[in-house]
Amino acid sequence: MLLIGVAGTELTAQERDWLQHDAVAGVVLFKRNFASRQQIAELSAAIREAAPRPQLICVDQEGGRVQRFREGFTDLPPLQQIGLGHAQDPQAALAAAEQHAWLMASEVRASGVDLSFAPVVDLGHGNRAIGDRAFSEDPQVVAAFTAAYVRGMHSAGMAATLKHFPGHGSVLEDTHVDTAIDPRGLDELQQRDLVPFVAGIAAGADAVMMAHVIYPQVAPEPAGYSRRWVQDILRGQLGFRGVVFSDDIGMAASFSAGGVKARVDAHLDAGCDVVLVCHPELVDDALQAMQHRTSNTAALLGLIGRGALGWDGLLADARHGDTRTRFLESSGRTV
Repeated sequence: MLLIGVAGTELTAQERDWLQHDAVAGVVLFKRNFASRQQIAELSAAIREAAPRPQLICVDQEGGRVQRFREGFTDLPPLQQIGLGHAQDPQAALAAAEQHAWLMASEVRASGVDLSFAPVVDLGHGNRAIGDRAFSEDPQVVAAFTAAYVRGMHSAGMAATLKHFPGHGSVLEDTHVDTAIDPRGLDELQQRDLVPFVAGIAAGADAVMMAHVIYPQVAPEPAGYSRRWVQDILRGQLGFRGVVFSDDIGMAASFSAGGVKARVDAHLDAGCDVVLVCHPELVDDALQAMQHRTSNTAALLGLIGRGALGWDGLLADARHGDTRTRFLESSGRTV
């Protein structure tokens, strides 16, 4: 199955045609798709109306520099800012993480979007792509925050997605533009980078997004299209039974698999359930790659959001106002 990207704030005729394809399970939205709260709700409704089956509509709304929807949404700090409070008051910091998750998820759900790919559970070791998106460099601290964040998302009716498995934070390179190689062995990864994923799975996380990082001591190919990582370790050793997403196959670190068809095939053959095709110019080739494959988009129904109030309902909900005020005051942001 594929999650695809669309070009602008309204669907084109070609994009409506894409949504008819059996292999398209949903759409990933970006800053380019956002103009206002009303517009994003209308675009979400148009996506659902254009498709003959339920669609999973997704976004990266982490806070900090990775927040696609801005105007009219709470200005959320990056996870690192919350993580810094753990040393002074662990319980207050974990409560803030849960509030952050609930705020983020409730506002995304009010806009008709099902899923924000969150939380980031990579360790904070200065990776160019992760940076302040990580809670901490301490695996046990990140594990505690992961469980709190999953709880907060679930309480807002949103499924939680752990990313980027098995850990993107401990290499320097940004896989959007570079090949990233982590030379450590599986034992060290299990003692450090995998710890938050284990905690998130135990907390009931619904999905995992793979990293395009290569761990040559474990497998020769990037984790996202490695059967060793997806099938043997994530599914087998860790017992994960949820949905496995690839990272975007438009990222440079995925090019090692070959052309678009080869990238789609490699990820699906390795055991990913869904391949992200976020660049619209790649969608036609990705759909061609799916021509002789069977897709079961019903497998994603459990990720569709629950209980959205819409913005009028959310703004009338005392919990939203109270949580937003408490959270912004505690994080030093303007209410």
